[in-house]
Order: sequence, then structure tokens, then C-alpha cells
Amino acid sequence: MKLFVNAVWVVFGVCALAGVGRQGGALAAPAESPIPARPEEIAFAPLEFTPPEASAFRRVLPDGTVVFLAPSHEFPLITVSITFKGGASLDPAEIPGLAGMTARMVREGGTAKMPAAEFDEALDFLATEVGVSANETFTTASMNCLKSNFDESLGLFVDMLRTPAFDASRLETNRARLIEALKQRNDDASSILSREWKRLVYGTDHFESREPTDASVAAITAAKLAGMHKQMYHPGNMIVAVSGDFEEPEMLAKLAKAFAGWQRGAAVSDPAVPTAVLAPGLYHVPKEIPQGKVVMGLRAIQRDDPDSIPLLLLNEILGAGGFTSRIMRQVRSNEGLAYSARSSLQPRVRYPGDFRAGFESKNPTVALATKIVLDQIRGVREELVTEEELETAKQSAVETFPRQFESKPAMLRVFVNDEWTKRPANFWQTFRDKVRGVTREDLRRVAQKHLDPEKMAILVVGDWEQIAPGDLGKRASMNDFFGGKVKHLPLRDPLTLVPLPDTKPAATPSK
Repeated sequence: MKLFVNAVWVVFGVCALAGVGRQGGALAAPAESPIPARPEEIAFAPLEFTPPEASAFRRVLPDGTVVFLAPSHEFPLITVSITFKGGASLDPAEIPGLAGMTARMVREGGTAKMPAAEFDEALDFLATEVGVSANETFTTASMNCLKSNFDESLGLFVDMLRTPAFDASRLETNRARLIEALKQRNDDASSILSREWKRLVYGTDHFESREPTDASVAAITAAKLAGMHKQMYHPGNMIVAVSGDFEEPEMLAKLAKAFAGWQRGAAVSDPAVPTAVLAPGLYHVPKEIPQGKVVMGLRAIQRDDPDSIPLLLLNEILGAGGFTSRIMRQVRSNEGLAYSARSSLQPRVRYPGDFRAGFESKNPTVALATKIVLDQIRGVREELVTEEELETAKQSAVETFPRQFESKPAMLRVFVNDEWTKRPANFWQTFRDKVRGVTREDLRRVAQKHLDPEKMAILVVGDWEQIAPGDLGKRASMNDFFGGKVKHLPLRDPLTLVPLPDTKPAATPSK
């Protein structure tokens, strides 16, 4: 009872401080309230952010290795990241996936001095996290540890990178895991869509479209792993980034000592440029699913193209801006044809990447949704976007800009990528001014130059018998695209990627 009475008095006191009287009436409010009447009346001060310059963090070790250092004393932790040039771009044509397996086995295969299980136990005892992963063009090894055991952790980390053992039993286990993953890659239509789209865009002979098979997995041996390791993992092909609780002179000395005697080779070559040319048209891969998956697009631009920023903003307006984008608003919000509809722009550094738009819709409404997406693309080619759309896209680019530097590890990743790809030194300092300088006329110009629906390919994965006729309202059918001519691509065996016998390619008109 005493606790209840005390609680009542506490509540009464809070109400009194808030200006509420005993009879429930409000006490007199100040003549002028600092809180606006409506949310849109709130005034925000301009965002002030000056992007850091890479040169302030860049150092070079005595052996010539570039190192980026960002001390931070908030927590007693240190993160080391070593980025090697090369990934799937270095895979032999007959062994796609070799770089990825090499990265996995560098981490999991033990070292010349320490068996795999013992190496894992040593890291666990130190509470040190270590990982190695490869993408299309780079391989990154990372380590996160306590400051108190940094020396021992760094020794293990560098030993792992310099002298991996490629334990035979773990290699066999990883090959088996990969085979099981390959067996499942036809289960999801998204996997089929991605695989066939890359083959259309970059050609079957380019590393971006090559995928492992059961035969190529079997060809991955310890000797092949060692050859890939020798080519890629050395100081002449790496850039180091360190953030955390350390002093710069001491860290430079420790890194120089850790890398001493590590033979410095040459950096690997740049990724190969695809020679294939995308053939516009309508393509279909059979799969009995209730919703068709669709992607449409074409080769676009390189990263440093003068049109890259205007096209970035245009993509935001078209389909990358979520519910504010035209494609999402029309396909989902207005028509209810898909849960998600979007577009993306994925430029490459050495060669043009692609622009693509995509969605997933019920089979009968695939044609209608496709028509709407293409209409949105034609719309930005024919008419100027609105001032509001352009301003929203600009604000999105400008206001989210600082996120790339929101942590010191993230900042260093930007610097490492820029170092490897030779991005102009003042790019980040001038980025927002370039965004603000884009006009509506610029967007229409780049749309007319880079986004021609007549040069696009449309790829559909699904049940063609249900997709081709279109919607019940007869607003669209697959005959509306490329004169109704469709090339039926084969569904491929998930293990061999050989066309399945009942899905041979054929050029036939849609029904």
C-alpha cells in the first residue's frame, strides 16, 4: 500500500511539472512555443561534412607496401584488412571458383607450422576473428583482435597468408559442400535468372558469367590452390588497412617486421574486358513456378564515365529510390502487380557494366508489369523529370554521402578501393557539387544516350504457357515485345550446366 501511494505522488509530481493542474486543466503555456505546429515546419541546419582525404592516412612500408592507418582509441580492439588484387577474374576458364576456394582454404587449411585444428584453437583462445573471401576482382583477408594480444594474433594471421597448408581433409569437405550447393542452384528461380542474365550480358567466355560445375570442383587440387596462392598472395599485390587502438609509429614497425622476408612479386593484371555484345530481344527459361521472374536491361557505362553521376540520379528516380521511384510506385503501389520492382546501375571500373530493372509477378501479369517498366524508361527519355523528383534524388545522394565514411574501417575500405582502381584524388571532395549541378536536361540526355529500350534484352524465368497470353484485361501480352519473337533458353543441369534434354533452345514466336 505504501508503494502504491508513493507511486501516485510520483505521477502527480510529474504531471505538475508538465503543467497539468489538479482539475485536469493545463497551466498557462509560454507565449511562444519552440515546437513547430507541424513536422514539415521543422527547420534543420545544413549538413556539414568534409570528406577525409586518403593522403592523410596513407603510409608506405620500407618494402613498398601501401598501408592506410586510422588510429581510434574508443575500444581496445584492432582490425587489420589486407586486400589482394584478383578474384574470379584470375580463375582458369576450366576451373571457375578456384580463387574462391583458395580464399576459403587459406583460412581453413592450416599453415606449414600448425595443423588446421590447432590453428583454429589458437585463434579461439585469443578471441581473434579471421576471415578470407574473394569476389570477382579482389580478395580480402581480415583480422579483428584485442589490443592486448595483437602481436600473437598478427603472427598467426600473416603465417596463415604466407604459408597455407591446404589440409587435404578440409579441402575434400569443402569440395563436398560446394557440390551440394551446386545441386540446389536451380531450386530458386532467382539463381537461374542471375546465371542466364550474366551469360547474355557478358558472354559465356567471360569470368563474370562462368560458374563452377561438378567437373571443375573435382579439378581443384592442393597444387591448383598453391598456384593461385603464389600468384596472388604477396606484398607486391596487396594493400593493408589498420584501424583501432594503436599508435602509428609502433604499428608501422610491427607490420614491417611481420612482412619481412615475404617475397614481393608483381601485381596481377587487370580483369579481362568482355568481348560479347548483348543481343536485344526476348528470352525465356522454363520453370514451373506461380510467379515469373523478370530482368531487362543492357550494357551501360564505366565507373568513371562523365555521365556516371547523372545516370546515378536517373536510376534513383527510375527504380533505385524505393517507394519514391517511378517503377516501384507504378508497378507496386498503383497497379499491385509485384511486391518489389526496382532498377540498378552497376558500372565496372575497366569496362561498361549494366543497367537492369526487374520484378517478380504472377504469371498472367508478367507482360503488363514488363510493359509498365519499359514505359517508365521511355518516359524519362521523352520528357523531363519533375523538379521534385530531381531534388529528392539529389538529397538522397547528398544526405547519405557521409555513410561511406561512418566508421574508420569503412573509410579505409573506400581508400583501399580507390588506391587499387586509381580513382581521381578529388572525387569525394567534388562529388556533392557535381550532384547539385545536375539538371533535368542532363537526365533526359543520359536517358536518351544510355537507356534505349530497343537495345535492351528481356529475360523471363517461368511458365511460358501461362505468361505469354498476358493479363485477363488484355492490357498486355508477350507479343508486345520484339514482335512476339522469343528465344527459349534451356534450363541447365545444376551440376554440369549442360542443357537439360527437354529444354533445348529454340527460336519460336510467343503464344
